[in-house]
Amino acid sequence: MSEDSQPAGPGDATEIPTVIPTAFARPADDRYFEDYRPGDVYDFSQRITVEQDALIAFARQFDPQSFHIDPVQAATGPYDGLIASGWHTAAIMMRLYVDQYGSAVASFGGPAADELRWLHPVRPGDQLRLRTTVLNARRSESKPDRGIVRILCELENQRDVLVFTATIVSLIGTRAGRDEDPLSATGRI
Repeated sequence: MSEDSQPAGPGDATEIPTVIPTAFARPADDRYFEDYRPGDVYDFSQRITVEQDALIAFARQFDPQSFHIDPVQAATGPYDGLIASGWHTAAIMMRLYVDQYGSAVASFGGPAADELRWLHPVRPGDQLRLRTTVLNARRSESKPDRGIVRILCELENQRDVLVFTATIVSLIGTRAGRDEDPLSATGRI
């Protein structure tokens, strides 16, 4: 193993580069399953600022707890101020994922989001950015026009504090399958 790499995990001989690319080799409108290689890490610079009005509006509709919707009560609450709903944080991660990481031409969506973790409160004014790591990728056995990719998604704030992580499973079409009709495939993924 070289100094520039580390093993992917216990018993895994696959080496993962420690160098962090900042962009894909191909743009989103030409990105297919083959472009998502295990071990690749992408650290994106685009940020979303969490605005207090948006934080409160989201929470009023979907998670109306006082520390999300009432600045006065939140000031004396367990978090010493307003914090974003965890689901709002997850939605911000998804927006950054779609805008920066996903394929604009080959995405079939995804069947799972696993291991969601809210590690630190997200507050009004925080600026969140996305880092992704391709954990593994395999071609579907039943639908060879697509692959299944597991991705670790991490959100950091402007102080480089990790605030949220999730493992996302995405279905992404292959280059060979781009000319096939995906709706004609039947069976499991």
